[in-house]
Amino acid sequence: MTHSKIELGDVLNFFEYEKVRDGMRRRVMELKRARRVSAGRYLSFLFENRDTVLFQIQEMCRAERITDDARIQDEIDVYGALLPGPGELSATMMIEIEDKEQIKPILDRFMGIDTGQHVWMQVGREWAIPGEFEAGHSDEETGKLAAVHFVRFALPDGAVRAFRDSPVFLVVDHPAERARAELSRPAKAALLEDLEPGQA
Repeated sequence: MTHSKIELGDVLNFFEYEKVRDGMRRRVMELKRARRVSAGRYLSFLFENRDTVLFQIQEMCRAERITDDARIQDEIDVYGALLPGPGELSATMMIEIEDKEQIKPILDRFMGIDTGQHVWMQVGREWAIPGEFEAGHSDEETGKLAAVHFVRFALPDGAVRAFRDSPVFLVVDHPAERARAELSRPAKAALLEDLEPGQA
């Protein structure tokens, strides 16, 4: 897997996508299995790569019947921001609440999770990599917090080297959730493809 950007020519038109959608969907669902990490009762992290992001773009264009190049480019610009850069891991963090009546009360408890250092990646004993959240998904003045957030982990070279052979944990330390989830061997292998393209 490379860090190449998604270009307009990479996105299939509506009719071509319909022909390959089932196969692409199965392949991406398989990829996501290794890239999803649950932390505690409510939090789930999906680590994105070029395949998962391109699939999101294709699905959005399909759902919205988008065929205009300018609008497709808008979707590329929005979702392309999820692509990890060299030495980075990029994840969609979802606050998953099954009981509809509990959505607002539980989201209220998670206010502030996207500020400070409530989420980090522990690589071995030495490296604690803070999650850097995309702004605009919460508003403390109005008390509104989105259920979906985008978070990036920038690993120095030493942490990337340690990632291969050391235990790696996704850690959440917030009043609403305290969890420490160890990455499985398949998850580490998948994420190493992002950190070290062509070397994992």
